[in-house]
Amino acid sequence: MAICTPTILADKRDKKEWVRVEQAVDKIFEKALDLDGTISGEHGTGTMKSKYLVQETSAATIDYSKKNKAALDPKNILNPGKVLGR
Repeated sequence: MAICTPTILADKRDKKEWVRVEQAVDKIFEKALDLDGTISGEHGTGTMKSKYLVQETSAATIDYSKKNKAALDPKNILNPGKVLGR
C-alpha cells in the first residue's frame, strides 16, 4: 500500500484560507480511510490528523496508547501537549 499525504501550504492568518485547507484535508483523509488506506506513515500522526485516529483505529486503541504513555512518561516530558486522538 502506498501512503501519500499531501502538503498544503497556506497562510494560517488568513481565516478563510485556513477553513478551506481544513475542508480539503477532511475530504482527503476521509477518502483515504474509505479506501482502507492510512492517514499516517513513518512520521507519526500529528495534530491535524489526530481527529481521524478513532476512525482509523478504535477508541480502545487510543485509550491503550494513552495508558502506555502515562505509564512510560508519568511526568509528561516527552512531547508534552501532544494528543493521542481527540
